[in-house]
Amino acid sequence: MDEGMDAVLENIGGRAGLGGVTMAAAYHHGRDIFPHNPRRKVHFLEGGTVFFQPDPARYSGRVLQPIVSDLVHKHGDVLASLCNAASRRSMGVRAWTVFLHNYTLGEAHPECASRNVFGDAHQTDLCPSNPEVRAYATALAADVASKGVHAVVAESLHFHGLEHGFHHERYFIELGSLGRYLLGLCFCQHCLAAARERGVDVDRLQGEAQSELERRFAAPAADEPTELDRANVEAFADGELGGYLTSRAWTVASLVSECAQAATLAGGAPLVFIDLSGAVKGYATGRPEGDAAPSIAWQFGIDVGMIADSCGQIEAIGYAADPDRLRLDLEAYSSTIGDPEIASLSVILRPMAPDCDSVENLARKLQIARDAGVGEVGFYHYGLMRLESLDLIRSALNAMG
Repeated sequence: MDEGMDAVLENIGGRAGLGGVTMAAAYHHGRDIFPHNPRRKVHFLEGGTVFFQPDPARYSGRVLQPIVSDLVHKHGDVLASLCNAASRRSMGVRAWTVFLHNYTLGEAHPECASRNVFGDAHQTDLCPSNPEVRAYATALAADVASKGVHAVVAESLHFHGLEHGFHHERYFIELGSLGRYLLGLCFCQHCLAAARERGVDVDRLQGEAQSELERRFAAPAADEPTELDRANVEAFADGELGGYLTSRAWTVASLVSECAQAATLAGGAPLVFIDLSGAVKGYATGRPEGDAAPSIAWQFGIDVGMIADSCGQIEAIGYAADPDRLRLDLEAYSSTIGDPEIASLSVILRPMAPDCDSVENLARKLQIARDAGVGEVGFYHYGLMRLESLDLIRSALNAMG
């Protein structure tokens, strides 16, 4: 809105040579530097708001209600306006929608937030097991889809870990990788009930998790690998944690399925599920290490294969400077998803530091994506990059032929 919608679309479509734009329809808190914004250079995002005019009827009688951005009050339904403007240029619009990472709603309704094993609310994250949260998520998916978007791109439609970005987080004791993971698990009444129905001894699991964490609060744990070993984690409490993680995966997959159905019914738009595992590994440095990105998705209740079956498209985060690392991740996703007739794969790349420093680097990554069967590539993110990155994108596309 600061640059002007037509100017932005001309940059994206004309200068970069791209076929569409992904707009944040609902987003979390953030403080961003906008290098080419003519009105502001440092901006604090309105956390937990939506950038469109919601349909109140979709949320009637529900605890959680969408919070409308001041931008909408000033300029009207930005998402609907973008769809109209892009359509005139034959460009597509995808709606990036942050579902459950919402401190504004979590603070206002802590009963809907995730709770650790000690009963403390993690107000940054809504729990996907909670019926009110699930109702809100499906209503939001339908609402966004009804705006005429080509796809609802779902971020944060899953569980989160302990460290997910909050104002001045402070961790001055080393809990170890298992300790941090245990402290980040949700043990709210709805998660416990779901696991209990699947035969998990949740009382025993809670007791052992509390005891293990109390030991780590009192004294340093023995040295542990930085990256969690899934088999070791699942074996905790004589395997009860493994059953609990299976329950979490079913919770997430069923929620994704419900949101995908709601989006299709409301607007015929597919729901694209973003797996943030690649960002967890490579966001800060662009140099992810260890096994391929989808190998850690289970930590957030994400079974990539189940999710692909539930919605039909997985969007990978390809934050990696080394093209060979991107190949490793995309091949892992492709093999996990399986039949491309059932589910497709897309990827997000950063055409700037710390991931990319040349046309050759980006062109090679685009070729790797094509070879891996990727059907769609997005570039993150217009407002945060220098405009010269648009020229790099076009040059890389041209280099591919």
